[in-house]
Amino acid sequence: VQLVESGGGLVQAGGSLRLSCAASGRTFSRYGMAWFRQTPGNEREFVADINRSGGSTAYVDSVKGRFTISRDNGKNTVYLQMNNLKPEDTAVYYCAARPSTAVAGRRFEYDYWGQGTQVTVSS
Repeated sequence: VQLVESGGGLVQAGGSLRLSCAASGRTFSRYGMAWFRQTPGNEREFVADINRSGGSTAYVDSVKGRFTISRDNGKNTVYLQMNNLKPEDTAVYYCAARPSTAVAGRRFEYDYWGQGTQVTVSS
């Protein structure tokens, strides 16, 4: 599975962005998908996960109520809608894929990763 993120950019605090992650191959619907983020000098942090059907999601506490993960299996794409953005959301955001039986949120469970897209939130 190859993953390509898009949609990052510069936004003011309180603004919104929608990230997209396009996956190659015909097996997209077999994978759970997630978004992680990373800032310089820090470990990659879990942000949100969605199961293969889209019926179950999980979020890190700091983004609950502001971010929404979704997927379109017909388009082989997963999205991250980010609202009410804060300066502390500034990071490189990565899309990742895990086997459907793997535990959501644990970085080592994800087998495939995109190259990342930069999100910068100004105060």
